[in-house]
Amino acid sequence: MFDAQRSGPRQATHRVFGLVAVLILGGNVVAGCTSLERNPSGAITVTVKPGDTGQCAIAPCRILLQMPPGDGEYRVTGNEITLGTYPAGKTVDLGNYYEPQAIEIVGAGVPRAFVYLPVLP
Repeated sequence: MFDAQRSGPRQATHRVFGLVAVLILGGNVVAGCTSLERNPSGAITVTVKPGDTGQCAIAPCRILLQMPPGDGEYRVTGNEITLGTYPAGKTVDLGNYYEPQAIEIVGAGVPRAFVYLPVLP
């Protein structure tokens, strides 16, 4: 340990507060690891599901969408433009894009997925 008489009460207090800070921060890091949000990213392809916010590093970006479970098909829009109709429960290829996309699965009752990518001048 340390000798409080040699190091002085002020240094001993700083060491105790430092140890407490390390324990608190360490606990927050461990707690944070168990509740990470899903933010998928990729260089030229990204796979998202409803509620995700994804990112591509390069445009064009190929976007794959994990459709929600269910029966039948759903209409999918990107930036409010119909991209197609796709089967529930499948991962589908929406194509390649040069601009960010707000993806909605119409009528599924699930949150939108967002994909951000660099916008070229």
